[in-house]
Amino acid sequence: MIRTGQDYRDSLGAGREIWVDGERVKDVTTHPMFAPIVNIRARIYDMAHEAATRDTMSYVDSETGERNSVSCKLPRTQQDWIDKRAAIDAVLDEARGVVTRVGDETVGEMWSLYDGQDVLNEVDPQFAENIRRHIARSVREDPFHVSANTDPKGDRSKRPQDQDPDMLLHVVRETDSGIVVRGAKYETAAAYANQAFAKPTIANWGDAELSDYAVGFILDMDALGLKYLCRTGFAGRGSAADYPLSNRVDEMDTLVVFDDVEIPWENVLFYRHTRAATFIRATLHRYSALPFTQRNLRLADLMIGAALWNVKQTGLERQQAVQEKLAQLACYREGINAHLTAAIAMGQRSPGGLLMPEQSLLYTGRVLATTQLPAMMHLARELCGGQICITPDVASFENADTAPWLEKYYTINDSWVADDRRKLLAFARDLLNSDYAGHRLTFQLFAQSPPFAHLAAVYRNFDWSGPLDMVRSAADLSENVK
Repeated sequence: MIRTGQDYRDSLGAGREIWVDGERVKDVTTHPMFAPIVNIRARIYDMAHEAATRDTMSYVDSETGERNSVSCKLPRTQQDWIDKRAAIDAVLDEARGVVTRVGDETVGEMWSLYDGQDVLNEVDPQFAENIRRHIARSVREDPFHVSANTDPKGDRSKRPQDQDPDMLLHVVRETDSGIVVRGAKYETAAAYANQAFAKPTIANWGDAELSDYAVGFILDMDALGLKYLCRTGFAGRGSAADYPLSNRVDEMDTLVVFDDVEIPWENVLFYRHTRAATFIRATLHRYSALPFTQRNLRLADLMIGAALWNVKQTGLERQQAVQEKLAQLACYREGINAHLTAAIAMGQRSPGGLLMPEQSLLYTGRVLATTQLPAMMHLARELCGGQICITPDVASFENADTAPWLEKYYTINDSWVADDRRKLLAFARDLLNSDYAGHRLTFQLFAQSPPFAHLAAVYRNFDWSGPLDMVRSAADLSENVK
């Protein structure tokens, strides 16, 4: 049976070595920087049990009769993807903001390995059996699953063995029980997750000499030898009234140090197999790019809503220049939506028999969503106006000496009183201008992969033969032209 929010909280063992701001965290479920996002992940579990959201978040397995998570269900039909989009929207509605690393985006990476079982079988049939077992477990139990991707890398002009070899995660020895790995990975949400899919980053690991770096495995977050070194959280830096998103939906990023961590053989998905590593890097996001890009769709909606309320409150929504800027935001939003919708409608059968979103449409949609985001954020800032960066904090609105003046100058009419204007401006500031907003924008540069990898995915999946054949015919080229 799919677990509850309390089951999830109980699964976060107190023995983990988690550090933030130079202090060890005793309990991530109560620590002020972690508790808000832990509570959101717990709510996702509880939503699968509550009458209002149960059928959106979960389904009854026809073979077992048990309720399982929609997000972990292997996608075999268009309806599966439609259901997944609805579940993501329900989560983001509940969060009242954008949360990315909550499991639905990262579990799809394992489905890519499910498609690559023939590649895994080249090394050891047990590796393919391992991925089938872990996928079955993810469907049945829905552990909070995240992604372990980016290494520190060190001096990128050098090979790993020409510097400190731990700059890329690698195998240092084998035991009867498994492999022992050393190095580090940056993982969002690692400190409060249950497991991660650790795999090679984009780096020079591809020849036989570097095969110790071509390793992928499922990591138990309670494993001995792990250290979690977290960045400072945004929650608690300012009041929730002044920074509602920072205090509600900040997701903690972590440098996870592997200090000779033993990975049981049953959790190893590939090892010393550069072809498997190359395969997973090339296909890693064939499923997970959809829920990732869907977050940009929600972010576009938040920007449109914040900008439109700001111009409506001051009576500027009828000006042509304002409407043109709003239309640009709408085009951005609908461009993302069109790519996601079409990718599902034109879904392709994968090598493993799953239904993957049409790859060219999915990857070009991701490029659109990420590359245009900075410009769209600035457009939203223009529409919100300068007050999002100069409005006083809530304490000034509540202080007896300053409140009357702020009440006077921030009240427009009976519909827009000072308190509502302050709330709107505070939300827009946190969405577009705050440290949290800057972090969310920068997060796009590595959240799935860097921009050059996004474009490489488009290059690999676009059907170049169509334009070539069209021009061959239109220009009357001979068949000898290659």
